[in-house]
Amino acid sequence: MQAGSDGAQDRHAHYADDFIKGILSETKIIAMVGASSNWKRPSFFAMKYLQKKGYRVIPVNPREAGKTILGETVYATLKDIPERIDMVDCFRGSDFIGPIAEDAVEIGAKVLWMQLGVRNDAAAQYAEEHGLQVVMNRCPKIEFARLYGELGWSGVSTGVISSKRAKVRAPKKLM
Repeated sequence: MQAGSDGAQDRHAHYADDFIKGILSETKIIAMVGASSNWKRPSFFAMKYLQKKGYRVIPVNPREAGKTILGETVYATLKDIPERIDMVDCFRGSDFIGPIAEDAVEIGAKVLWMQLGVRNDAAAQYAEEHGLQVVMNRCPKIEFARLYGELGWSGVSTGVISSKRAKVRAPKKLM
């Protein structure tokens, strides 16, 4: 499958809030393809956030297979996961989505979700033809925060930004 446009462009340019909220409310188990053990990577941050919101997130990364990320065993492929998956969240480039979509169909996933900057219309069409809901160029973490009124994603609840005046400490006197 090649990344391209087949008329899906218009259909996937905008998603109704009810559509996204429906997916987020029905999803319980997410397979995160391209999950990283590096805490600085977006996939790590998204996985941690989604876990805190009650989702079970199972990491998929062949280089990390058998290890754990945030308490979950890492699998090499979607087909290796022994549980039923609701959503496949793709942290891979657009050109890699075709085989992921095929695997998502084969394992019986309900949703194929492509992260920010990731779009593959052919893979989306394939997944939709096989009954999956598809979201492209969006992040479930950001969409959750936006739809459920959280501001933590913008740094507000991190403790780094505050409306309280910082206590200024006098410098130590040198003797």
